[in-house]
Amino acid sequence: MLTIESHVSLKPYNTFGIDVSARYWVEITKEEDLQTLLQLGDHVSTPKLILGGGSNVLLCHDFDGLVVKMNIQGIEVVREDADHIYLKAGAGVNWHELVLFCVQQGYAGMENLSLIPGTVGAAPMQNIGAYGVELEQVFESLSAVHIQTGEQRTFSHADCEFGYRESVFKRELRGQYIITSVTFQLDKRPTFHTRYGAIQETLEAMGITEETLSIQAISDAVINIRRSKLPDPAEIGNAGSFFKNPEISKNQFEALRVQYLSLPGYPVGDDMVKVPAGWLIEQAGWKGYRSGDVGVHARQALVLVNYGNATGAQILALARQIQESVLAKYGITITPEVNVV
Repeated sequence: MLTIESHVSLKPYNTFGIDVSARYWVEITKEEDLQTLLQLGDHVSTPKLILGGGSNVLLCHDFDGLVVKMNIQGIEVVREDADHIYLKAGAGVNWHELVLFCVQQGYAGMENLSLIPGTVGAAPMQNIGAYGVELEQVFESLSAVHIQTGEQRTFSHADCEFGYRESVFKRELRGQYIITSVTFQLDKRPTFHTRYGAIQETLEAMGITEETLSIQAISDAVINIRRSKLPDPAEIGNAGSFFKNPEISKNQFEALRVQYLSLPGYPVGDDMVKVPAGWLIEQAGWKGYRSGDVGVHARQALVLVNYGNATGAQILALARQIQESVLAKYGITITPEVNVV
């Protein structure tokens, strides 16, 4: 049975801990309830905000519409072949719990994506990624419901048009579909990704050798790294990395390297270079910055934080100051990874 509440605080439902409210609120635990909701005469034309874990959103004002909290659960193997396991998970499944389930079962491919906050339904929208792996590498398909028509549609890998921290759901189809489940293609025989970031040295510090390397060890290493660098949203409000790593032309990168010898960069194809946004922000002097209840985390310049009672507008203003500062110093535009509402 659907229960639509009114004037609900969203503070517990966003990891920044921003205290704004929803005019209407409903939690969806099964797809039939979503179909019922979309056909309710009172709310057909009501603006809707879809929330998963609230870990990639900055709420800047009260939402004068209907907030739909997706909490569809369930993890099941739907098929397998000689090389792969195909695993379907409900949109409301906690992402890290899904990763741990796969690691425990020996299903390989997700281990580098350990401890990313959020839910399964939000993961394809953002094409989440970490430590050399992106969601699209383990993605098979998803089911979604069109908000206006209630039509259910299956999206293939190609349909999603994945890019760096984006998909068709953040561009052409933004706000048009609600994802209800995602199916993943996982490997029975692992391919280890240990070259990105501090994974290799962390594994060595853990006493892991080439002979004892496993998806469990990689997951443990990633968890250790993330806990050492990133603040726990339960302790301090944040949404993880606030900005994407910008891609600039090879020519621009080489020109900047003349002036900034330590500027790091990673080739993307033949003509582009990805530059770590965290490095740019830190070098521009923002790491550890604080003004009232807003700030930049002391251990990771990519993370903007709410120290208590900051508003979304205050955090957004800080983000814009940082963008202007980086642009002025390096001529590089950094863009938010977080969705601003």
